[in-house]
Amino acid sequence: MKSYKTKVKLFLTASFFAGSLLMATTPLRAQDVPQGKPVLEPVGTHAILGRADGIDIEAVVQSPSNQEAPLQVICVFEYTEGDIYTSPPALPAAANGLVHVDKQLNGLLTDLRKSGKFKGQRLETLLITPPKGTIKGKQLLILGLGDRKDFSPDLMIDMGRVAMREALKLGVTSYAFASDLKDGGIDSPTGLISSNVVKGALDGYETDLYLQSKHASAKKPLTKITLLAGQAFYDISGGAIKEYLKTREN
Repeated sequence: MKSYKTKVKLFLTASFFAGSLLMATTPLRAQDVPQGKPVLEPVGTHAILGRADGIDIEAVVQSPSNQEAPLQVICVFEYTEGDIYTSPPALPAAANGLVHVDKQLNGLLTDLRKSGKFKGQRLETLLITPPKGTIKGKQLLILGLGDRKDFSPDLMIDMGRVAMREALKLGVTSYAFASDLKDGGIDSPTGLISSNVVKGALDGYETDLYLQSKHASAKKPLTKITLLAGQAFYDISGGAIKEYLKTREN
């Protein structure tokens, strides 16, 4: 974001969600954030933003490498040399969730992307079982965002839907989602991204509920989606998600 005209008071993930809904392994100082000096919420700050279709929507200030979850979802663009490590436009390493994941996995994320084993094409998926002692998620789902030059916030509706459907396939009852857009170098509208991810996820879940009503699905109910947010983006994302959830009540 270019500037903050309104003082940020509190957070997803962000991610889910969202602009980048990401955060540092070590706490940031305001001077570390290149987009101004918003309030930086402490690591671990969290709240249930609302509930829909029996699912709690939670926001947490945390890096995807450090979030304990049955399934951690991250999003990456098609690879360009050094993309997540180049700042700007990518967030600096201290605030960059993709950098944290890559380092905790001993460079595996970069290796997969650079070698073309995971191209990061639009809606491409790859499931990883992280080695013990690396990231805290029991499983890691990587979603492709495609070419960054073609990015549109509407894509995050599809990303939310795909993440939900993959989570249901795996039979997990909860998962964490990080959009990673700012980590990948995209100046994205945080609030819109977050609400779009939730919109897509709930749309995907409602499809499964419909199938269950037709006796065409036997998947376990999902109880919680955790959207990860950076210290500087927690309030913006959380506020947007709350407003979106209110529209579903009407």
